[in-house]
Amino acid sequence: MNKLHKRFTYILVVLLCLAAQAASASPVSIKAKLDSVQMLMGTLNNLTLEVVQDKNAKGELSLFKNVNLQMGYVPVCNDSVELRTSFTRDTVDLGSGRVQINYKIPVQAFDSGFYQLPQFIYVSGRDTARSNVVSLKVMPVPGLTAESPLVGYADVMDPPGRTFFDKVPDVIYNFWWLILLAIAVIAATVFLIIRFRTQGTLLPAKPKPKPYDVAMREMNALKAQKLWEGGHDREYFTRLTDILRTYLEGRFGINAMEMTTRQIEEKISADSRIKDKKKYVSQVLAIADFVKFAGARPLAEDNVKSFDNAMNFIQETKPTPEEEAAEKAAAEEAAKAATLAARRQFFAGNSNSKNARKPGKGKKGSGKNKGKHGSSQSKGKTVSDKKQGDNIKKGGNA
Repeated sequence: MNKLHKRFTYILVVLLCLAAQAASASPVSIKAKLDSVQMLMGTLNNLTLEVVQDKNAKGELSLFKNVNLQMGYVPVCNDSVELRTSFTRDTVDLGSGRVQINYKIPVQAFDSGFYQLPQFIYVSGRDTARSNVVSLKVMPVPGLTAESPLVGYADVMDPPGRTFFDKVPDVIYNFWWLILLAIAVIAATVFLIIRFRTQGTLLPAKPKPKPYDVAMREMNALKAQKLWEGGHDREYFTRLTDILRTYLEGRFGINAMEMTTRQIEEKISADSRIKDKKKYVSQVLAIADFVKFAGARPLAEDNVKSFDNAMNFIQETKPTPEEEAAEKAAAEEAAKAATLAARRQFFAGNSNSKNARKPGKGKKGSGKNKGKHGSSQSKGKTVSDKKQGDNIKKGGNA
């Protein structure tokens, strides 16, 4: 009897524990209702979803689970009704470990008619609850046509915090770096084409060496070759005078390579900068003329003296820093002027080629006139040439 009593007590305790567990795990419920079952087309209405669940349970509405929140709404009823994603939620404690979550979802419709909203599903753990079905009647605005002005509706407003970049098209905003790169490539291509057409090269021109530096380098090279010591007097003086003539042309603008000795001396005498250095040049050119044209054999001291006089002339006429600065500025101005002239010629050539491709009017008439005048001009030219030939013959005979 005691054993039977113990078994009965054990079974009763187990049943009470199961009942308590079942009471603690109450099912989840969801209820849907509208603030108004009727609404005007385009106005806002509120849908309330009341979810009752355990206090510590976690759940969510499957309607907003995989939704693009940037779109701002969820379409239902074949896209005729829109549920806004900007809903609110508040929680009410019901006691006994239960809470009620109230979802306030804005509803808007832009097409009149009668609609049944779908069941709303709430998932909490392994439990799934479905709401009741609610109906909504959307009424058209009385007297509203396509041409009627909208009254009582707020105007479209810009979003808060709107900046200048919001007005930029998406293509420019997203690919601005690619657009800048394309502009830079086009600008560089145009620049290189113009530079090649005007200057004949894509690379910047190397600065020309100074006449003084060139002359000193050539003089040192001539001295190292020891030509006159080896009996090559003619070659020695040819090189020496070429160095001197090149220096005169580069330093003072005297075209000495195309002048005789007398002409060079006249140019030096007329230049106030070097007329007192004329004796150096005269001595070198005089000995060189004897060697190159008379076939004379100079003395060793004449060779040395000629070299020293040429070196003295170059060193004593070395440009001062002020002269170098002035020459550099003049060279830069000349380069700019040449580049500007080349660009003008380039663009003028392009415009002339465009004008030449345009069809002209009245070609037939102008061609006829041109043929007539051209024949008369050729005849006149023949007569004048004949007269001129007779005069030349008479003058020759005289």
